[in-house]
Amino acid sequence: MSRLFPSSTSGLSSNWSSARSTENDKQDRVKIVGMDAATLTYDTLRFGEFEDFPETSDPVWILGKAYNALTEKDEILSDVTSRLWFTYRKNFPPIGGTGPTSDTGWGCMLRCGQMILGEALICRHLGRDWRWARGQKQREEYVSILNAFIDKKDSYYSIHQIAQMGVGEGKPIGQWYGPNTVAQVLKKLAVFDTWSRLVVHVAMDNTVVIEEIKRLCMPWLDFAGESGGVGELNGCLEGACALAEEEMALWKPLVLLIPLRLGLSDINEAYIETLKQCFMLPQSLGVIGGKPNSAHYFIGYVGEELIYLDPHTTQPAVEPYEDGQVLDETYHCQHPPCRMHICELDPSIAVGFFCKTEDDFDDWCMRIRRLSCKRGGLPMFELVDSQPSHMVSVDTLNLTPGK
Repeated sequence: MSRLFPSSTSGLSSNWSSARSTENDKQDRVKIVGMDAATLTYDTLRFGEFEDFPETSDPVWILGKAYNALTEKDEILSDVTSRLWFTYRKNFPPIGGTGPTSDTGWGCMLRCGQMILGEALICRHLGRDWRWARGQKQREEYVSILNAFIDKKDSYYSIHQIAQMGVGEGKPIGQWYGPNTVAQVLKKLAVFDTWSRLVVHVAMDNTVVIEEIKRLCMPWLDFAGESGGVGELNGCLEGACALAEEEMALWKPLVLLIPLRLGLSDINEAYIETLKQCFMLPQSLGVIGGKPNSAHYFIGYVGEELIYLDPHTTQPAVEPYEDGQVLDETYHCQHPPCRMHICELDPSIAVGFFCKTEDDFDDWCMRIRRLSCKRGGLPMFELVDSQPSHMVSVDTLNLTPGK
């Protein structure tokens, strides 16, 4: 029986591999009996066959960074390993007190949601160029980020919080999520994360409205408009104009999630080049999607193949030490990432971008507009300056208290 994940991480940079599941593989998995479903992982199942990473001159794109596959394999693997890798877990406290103690079989999209938001938090607090290394002393910000995802009820973005918040989105605990549902849940949970102070905006109807985002990321704009300007606002922070000090920051870091459907049953090939371009943008957080009932976190591409982190491995839940430190090796993928042909992607996805500053967002808008002018690809979404008359945004309606 072959293993998708090598037992040793030595020499990984020269032994890139990908695994493609087949119908026979699926039938083999169904036939397995006498094993605890919570322990079925890629280490115990024959899920695919090895395939060497291509010796190609094509650039390897990972979340806005380009690498040479022939000369920079160590750098590629270091970048991939530094991404937070959230997988199925078992033996965590029951969700809701009496619910599941494992998310094996149903939590893959929730874990992908954690990964794309985890990447945003890494960029927010540590920077895109931060790298993880096994055994090194970690920065306090990193420890705080990891604790936000620990599998317990009081962590900001735990499986417990996501599953219970999903009930409000019509998803009972233990039910599989789609990309849009997990995006909506993350948006709600981010409100309670006062340390990161993110604006998670979910752009619906394939439309990103610049004015709407700027009003969300710069809430003082609304009050400045009513009170005659920022100077007057700063002089009368009382009554209806009173905002918490942190709310007066010039820009609240933006996590932009755009749920999309790029075809009916299969991805429309007209979108493929545009999708690739998303991984080339410096603001890229990647893509969550995959195949029906099997979600992956896509972090880049090489040639016609997408590179992704796979949550379908069940690991024991981790309990932090009293000082908050976490045994973190199982939260980083220390083997070559998986790959799949881009045409195998399910058309229902959500793309993510992170803009730490207003300049970052303005730069993203400029790049998106340039892409829309290029030939050879169909735009996946529309970027507009102001709210189209036919659209109604709950975010916009709720910006100003009492209105």
